Amino acid sequence: MRLYIAEKPSMAAEIAKCLPGPASRKDGCIHTGGGVITWGYGHILRQAEPDEYDPKYERWRVEDLPIIPESWKLLVADSCKKQFEIIKNLIEQANEIVHAGDPDREGQLLIDEVLDYVHNQKPVRRLLLNALDEQSIRKAIANLRDNQDFQNLKQSALARSRADWLIGMNLSRAYTLAAQRAGHRTTLPVGRVKTPTLALVVRREREIENFKQADYFTLKADFEHSDTIFTAYWKPREEQPGLDTEGRLADKAIAQALLEMLQAATEPAAVISCETTEKKEPQRLPLALSTLQVMAGKKFGYDPQVVLDTAQKLYERKLTTYPRSDCEFLPESQQDDAAVILGNLTGLAHSELAGWSGKADSLIRSRAWNDKKITAHHAIIPTVERCNFAALNETERNIYFLIAQAYIAQFYPVHVYDQTRAELEHAGERFTANGRIIKELGWKEVYGAEAEEKKEEDSGTLPAMSKGDRARFIQASAEKKSTKAPSRFTAATLLAAMKEIHKYVKNPDLKKQLKDVAGIGTEATRATIIKELIERGFLREETKRKYLKPTEPAYLLVDMLPEELTYPDFTALWEDILRQMAEGSASLDAFLGQQARFAASLCTKAKGADIPLKGDHHCPRCRKGVLQLRNGKHGKFWGCSRYPACRASFDDKNDKPDIPGQKAQGQG
Repeated sequence: MRLYIAEKPSMAAEIAKCLPGPASRKDGCIHTGGGVITWGYGHILRQAEPDEYDPKYERWRVEDLPIIPESWKLLVADSCKKQFEIIKNLIEQANEIVHAGDPDREGQLLIDEVLDYVHNQKPVRRLLLNALDEQSIRKAIANLRDNQDFQNLKQSALARSRADWLIGMNLSRAYTLAAQRAGHRTTLPVGRVKTPTLALVVRREREIENFKQADYFTLKADFEHSDTIFTAYWKPREEQPGLDTEGRLADKAIAQALLEMLQAATEPAAVISCETTEKKEPQRLPLALSTLQVMAGKKFGYDPQVVLDTAQKLYERKLTTYPRSDCEFLPESQQDDAAVILGNLTGLAHSELAGWSGKADSLIRSRAWNDKKITAHHAIIPTVERCNFAALNETERNIYFLIAQAYIAQFYPVHVYDQTRAELEHAGERFTANGRIIKELGWKEVYGAEAEEKKEEDSGTLPAMSKGDRARFIQASAEKKSTKAPSRFTAATLLAAMKEIHKYVKNPDLKKQLKDVAGIGTEATRATIIKELIERGFLREETKRKYLKPTEPAYLLVDMLPEELTYPDFTALWEDILRQMAEGSASLDAFLGQQARFAASLCTKAKGADIPLKGDHHCPRCRKGVLQLRNGKHGKFWGCSRYPACRASFDDKNDKPDIPGQKAQGQG
């Protein structure tokens, strides 16, 4: 018997439709002429809690940290016990197993861990489903792979899961206990990805609070050459007085003096250089989940979780491919489907998509078609299923639009333009002008104005000029501008920051190293992490734009933690190691050893963490804790929050500690 183990019931039902009949549904499985299909509900197994390793860990104590399991323990989740027994019995009956988990790191692990848990020795094949339409499923069943090919992917997922446990379980306890010793009655969750993400928002909010607006001046001049008037922008010399630290002209008097000098000069301007280069912009790549989430956030204001949930619905309705993809490339074999997909889009009840796809050329081969860039999944694209656009709700239509738009763009030519850069000198000052002439609009026809990154200093069309030419100076002007505070994050822009985390690392050497790392977190978890920070009260959304602002507990958590946890340097490096592990070039044991040492060192740091005291009565004995009202055998008394390190205790007198020789303190 061949046994298929799918990740969820909906996927199992679609696989069953594509196997020989007859099909009959049993308890927890479907029997077909081509085998039996069963399913999980995500992770059937869960990681054991510390107290399930040893009951003593039920109470949080500093002396028990760090908790490092000698051998890792998994337990069957209570909600999945019945289904686990069904899967276990079916595995015993099978002679071949097909792993049909989602085609990603997590999907690989959650079926593999069940097989390992029951000590399976039977051969296992891997079914990779990037879409749930019938054609894709049949093709995948006909091309099963050996599950051993994906052991590195499993190791990477296992490493992430165990590293998150080591950091979360140990450091949440260590820093919660440290905060409680200082009088804070709170629980502080620390996470390998969650904490540096929260710190991004806290630091941005402080930048806004401390921002001081500064004025500066932009100088530009109009010149005429060959009956064409164009604008060029002043470029200050290195030794130019009046510049601020960003190289902007901040001195109004110097700006005015420059204007007067330029206006007074009688000699024409000289063309120092003028070069025209043909430039080509390749088609914008199709979408990975995070790209889709960022685009949908900017265009429609959607929360990242809404985008993921909607993309999942479109996938389950067989209209688009697997949504939790971190890949922006496509397998070369799938270009054979282009004519069918574009034909379906041409008949869509959406004038723009229908019009663009009608003009697309299915034979154009963009850079997206690259087998070397494909792992277990590929970019999110429409399937060969015909979409009833009118039957979708507004959110589904908008998400489908973005996915289809990105796909159609692959079948338009590259964007070609001539870029001209001219440098002029007038009255001893340098000016530059940039011009662009579009030769072929190409794929930008599909994106229109949103594909253009127009810079302020683009001068439009420039006349043909050569070095040594003269240009007539017409006028100069100075525009006063003001620096702007950085924008607050929204869920979409915070997700983009998590993806482009190299921009926020503190170590300049790491910035270069981590530029190619796909951020912190995974495509599937980033939205969930942001959502959890909001639900747990560390972030709140404000105004219609849903700007994210940190709450008081967020400041407390970020301020008390060491930089190793609040800056993304280490986490981004670890993500890079996880990527290497998935590729087979890093070791699970070495990585977990590193994580265990890291957790241990930070547990030690937590003991000396500098945390502001919270309470009206500071302990007069240790001066590092606060007195808290407690109930003892003989009634109420006041004890130090640092007990048992400090055993100071005082009687209660009118709800205040009765401290001999002094009045009860009233410190905040």
